[in-house]
Amino acid sequence: MGSPAASSLSDPEKHHLEKTDIEDTAPQRHVDSREESDEETSVPIEKKPSAGPAAAFDPSAFPDGGLKAWTVVIGAFACLFCSFGWINCIGVFQAHYQKNQLREYSASTISWIPSLEAFMMFAGGPFIGKAYDNYGPRYILLIGTFLHVFGLMMASISSKYYQFLLSQGICSSIGASMVFYPAMSTVATWFFKRRAFAYGITAAGSSIGGVVIPIMVQRLLPLVGFGWTMRIAAFIILFLLVIANLTVRSRLPPHPQPFRVMDFIEPLKEVPFAISVFGFFLFFLGMFLPINYLIVQASQAPINMSLSLAGYLVSILNAASFFGRVIPGYLGDKIGRYNVLIVLTFFTGIIDLGLWLPARANAPIIVFAALYGFSTGAFVSLGPAVIAQITPDVRRIGVRTGTMFAIVSVAALISNPIGGSLLTRWDGKYTGMQVFGGVFQLSAGFVLTAARVILVGWNPSKMC
Repeated sequence: MGSPAASSLSDPEKHHLEKTDIEDTAPQRHVDSREESDEETSVPIEKKPSAGPAAAFDPSAFPDGGLKAWTVVIGAFACLFCSFGWINCIGVFQAHYQKNQLREYSASTISWIPSLEAFMMFAGGPFIGKAYDNYGPRYILLIGTFLHVFGLMMASISSKYYQFLLSQGICSSIGASMVFYPAMSTVATWFFKRRAFAYGITAAGSSIGGVVIPIMVQRLLPLVGFGWTMRIAAFIILFLLVIANLTVRSRLPPHPQPFRVMDFIEPLKEVPFAISVFGFFLFFLGMFLPINYLIVQASQAPINMSLSLAGYLVSILNAASFFGRVIPGYLGDKIGRYNVLIVLTFFTGIIDLGLWLPARANAPIIVFAALYGFSTGAFVSLGPAVIAQITPDVRRIGVRTGTMFAIVSVAALISNPIGGSLLTRWDGKYTGMQVFGGVFQLSAGFVLTAARVILVGWNPSKMC
């Protein structure tokens, strides 16, 4: 198969990378035998830039701005508010269920509900990505809107463990998945040089959702009860998704192809792609632990934070993640997406072990929540941007991004139950969970560094 880098970059491209930014190399265009024959005989072919493959590959064909492009970003922002923003507030429901409807169940058992939410949202990636590549975002968004809202409405009348699993853990999260992926994939078709920045603005929707929804839920629960709290949240999500359905449109026409399992396996044969995805997997093994358990931990000894203040920790985390989505995305376009992502990955592991682990008072927990929100926020914007950067054909972005998130979904599924099991094994102490998360996040930093080395070598000054 040749050298590892050869799996994604040709020799001329590697030579070009020695002189310029990896992203400035136009991905190779694959042509059929008829096109090759025409080139050999010098027969001119008139091509319309917007219709053929060149429009998908040529960096100059991307608007990188304008009314239509930024309108899509607004709609995608709404999608992320309603999908990932909802997932970002799972810690509120973990704490609520432990003290109310599901108080007879262990923390580890209850954690399967939020873990299933994260898993189902990510695991649908390959299938939704394939449907997106074949049919575009319109019908996927419509179906996703219905399932997400319907699932939350059903959760509002649930009282049994299995009912919460079916409504909130499966139905709503499948809908969230069908909202999330079209938004992320569509933005990639409108932006090239400013892609990470556009992704950052889009992903900021999840941060705003992660701030607004927990505060809203905390305020509404004592006023109107659990049922109406969920219904109000569902109506707000419905309103925003109507806007998304009207604005999210792909720049490129659908590219229908038959379903092939190999479409999802072939990207993993590319060494930089496979190593990057493995790094994401390791990071996600630890990422959701503070999001899910921080409120419960802070309200217990030895910290003993008041319940009213602890309830704001998830909002603080998500407020900081707003800046973590936008600022690293902007910097990624300037100094390299891998470069920024690697630094923040190591930083996340360091604060996990150096700040969260020894915290015994309110102040370090609040500081940790803010710093953790900023550093993990970069993964939502830079993760898809990195995958797009090493994708030769932007028309395949749906399948490739979906493949990445499907693998990551396994980590999201098992992370919180593992954390709950470690909590039980350590007699209610969070030490084992904290070390588990921090070690895997540091490991992710080393793995992503390896992917960068394969792409551009050891020189830390190179943009990648």
